[in-house]
Amino acid sequence: MVLGEMCELLLIYNHVNVCRQNSIPEEIKSRLRSGNACYHSVQNLLSSGLLSKNLKIKIYRTIILPAVLYGCETWSLTLREERKLGVFENMVLRRIFGPRRDEVTGE
Repeated sequence: MVLGEMCELLLIYNHVNVCRQNSIPEEIKSRLRSGNACYHSVQNLLSSGLLSKNLKIKIYRTIILPAVLYGCETWSLTLREERKLGVFENMVLRRIFGPRRDEVTGE
């Protein structure tokens, strides 16, 4: 392999993507895919009626959130990237808590 080709390769070290462009959006996409995979691996626990909401939140904080935020101390986020992370968090929390009903109208 030529040295130039080696620089083009994407290196994965401890699940952090490092490339020549140091693309934060690509890293965030990768982290969100990892978080989604973690979510789907514990989805049956989070949708179970046998576990309390507090225990489900602990599962979210100890399994899913670290997968998403690994290496985040090096990110400089744009508003778009912050929104993507917020959308993912809201998606998981909505699935944990279920649909929210208005107490007045019952909808």
